[in-house]
Amino acid sequence: MKNLTNQTAPILRSKMADFKQFGITLLCVGSFFYLGSILPSGGKTMIDTYAFMGATILFLGVSIVFFRLSNKYKKVLAEMDDQDSLQQ
Repeated sequence: MKNLTNQTAPILRSKMADFKQFGITLLCVGSFFYLGSILPSGGKTMIDTYAFMGATILFLGVSIVFFRLSNKYKKVLAEMDDQDSLQQ
């Protein structure tokens, strides 16, 4: 069991970090779309505003999914560390 833990822990740590970075990136992109929807512009139509708001909701929703996946892997790693400390 300990050998399996030693192999999977680095993979889970890298996935946790990757999902957190994806979430942060999508959060930034979503905020830029939001700024594009609220800032006044001469040639912007209502369709453009709705498209920007739709993109904002989409990017922020996917960002939340990635943050939850990162937290899930963080909890799995914490449980693995607890089990390792109990076995020693």
